[in-house]
Amino acid sequence: MPAAGRLLACLAALSLCAGAMGQVLAPPQNVLQLTASGTVEVQQDLLSLILTTTREGSDANAVQAQLKTALDAALTEARKAAQPGQLDVRTGSFGLYPRYEQGNKIGGWRGTAELLLEGRDFPRITQTAARIQTMTLGGVGFGLSREQRAKVESEAQNIAIESFKAKATELAKSFGFSGYGLREVSVNSNDQGFMPRQRMAQAPLASAASMPVPVEAGKSAVTVTLSGSVQLR
Repeated sequence: MPAAGRLLACLAALSLCAGAMGQVLAPPQNVLQLTASGTVEVQQDLLSLILTTTREGSDANAVQAQLKTALDAALTEARKAAQPGQLDVRTGSFGLYPRYEQGNKIGGWRGTAELLLEGRDFPRITQTAARIQTMTLGGVGFGLSREQRAKVESEAQNIAIESFKAKATELAKSFGFSGYGLREVSVNSNDQGFMPRQRMAQAPLASAASMPVPVEAGKSAVTVTLSGSVQLR
């Protein structure tokens, strides 16, 4: 193509682009924004016990060694009863903190260590905790296992979807339309989760080895929310 022809073609293409950029797209019409949710209440099947111990002294290394000894003994006892999903054992926080006296001088050290027993076998967990003599009960919490949460979320999601569809159909008819088409939707799930409850006082379990702490699970409400838009037609 001659140079003049190529120049004319380029100018024409630029003119078309400029025209397209100058056009203002009309906002979508007959679009509804909707939100619907589904909630399922279910029995909590996950128990978590927090065991803790505290040591104090003037020497940081000595306090740390005492904490390690107490934690090692607790781990040894807990691992005897460990079973995946039924009783899982893991360590929590472990730290040393200075204790200040007058004049902002360090007068000693205070350290804490935690051990977490968690699972679906409530008797196994409480009986194991009662046999641990080097730590005390620091917190109790309930929640949903991964399997339970997945099952309940699926049920709540189905409820939310049916509610969303019913709302869309009803509104479409109310506005004089025969139906609708789904444009976009987002899904969000939520439940109260695991919240350990700290005990006001920590009573040593060593003096009650034959009396596990009584526990009673409650219920969790799992909610799935759908938010999106539909095109009325």
